[in-house]
Amino acid sequence: MSTHRARRTARSAALAAVTAALALGLTACGGDDGSKAAGGDHAADTAQSQPPSSGPGKSSAEPTVSGGGGQEGASPKATSGGGGEGAGKDTSGGAPQCRGDGVLVTAVHRFADQQGDHLLVTMSNEGTKPCWVTSYPAVKLGGDVDAAALPHSNKDNPGGDKHIALRPGGKVYSAVSLFEYGSKSHTAHSFAIALRGADGHEGPFSSVDVKGQKAQFSWSEADVLNWSTEKPYDF
Repeated sequence: MSTHRARRTARSAALAAVTAALALGLTACGGDDGSKAAGGDHAADTAQSQPPSSGPGKSSAEPTVSGGGGQEGASPKATSGGGGEGAGKDTSGGAPQCRGDGVLVTAVHRFADQQGDHLLVTMSNEGTKPCWVTSYPAVKLGGDVDAAALPHSNKDNPGGDKHIALRPGGKVYSAVSLFEYGSKSHTAHSFAIALRGADGHEGPFSSVDVKGQKAQFSWSEADVLNWSTEKPYDF
């Protein structure tokens, strides 16, 4: 009897162990599948609840900076006086128009008695803030302040209606082309200059003395080029 009971007890223990192991396996398998499904649903819910990203490489927590007036005092970029992309657009960044008392104008007589004879006019911003110029300067050669200002050159590049921004210390250039022929020529060593507003009207005139190896210049006819960030006739 004791031997039979021992075998029976051992068989019951073994069967119980197998049943327990099988139950543990099913529980573990079911728990694994359940955790994956729950995790997937949670990830989907989390993704749907998050706001859209503000761009590649940026966290959605970063603020979005608008393009309007967020950098007060930033210097605007100067643009050329010729044509091309942006022609006719205001690039002054809200800066005021340059004034005669805030700029320095100089002039040099270049290529005297040669083809291409002209007065190179340079204007620099002497102030502490950006300002803009537009069109071409109003120029009256010699001392006759009541004379009409010189015409704009019909050979000039387009784009004179743009605002060219000058940072403090920045420079722009213009030129007075001189043409001398016949006997009705004039001679001078200075001229009067004024800046034009956006409406084309002339501001106050100021006198400029011409420098160079031959400061005195002569002309029968003359015209003026638009302001530009590059020197005209730089050959």
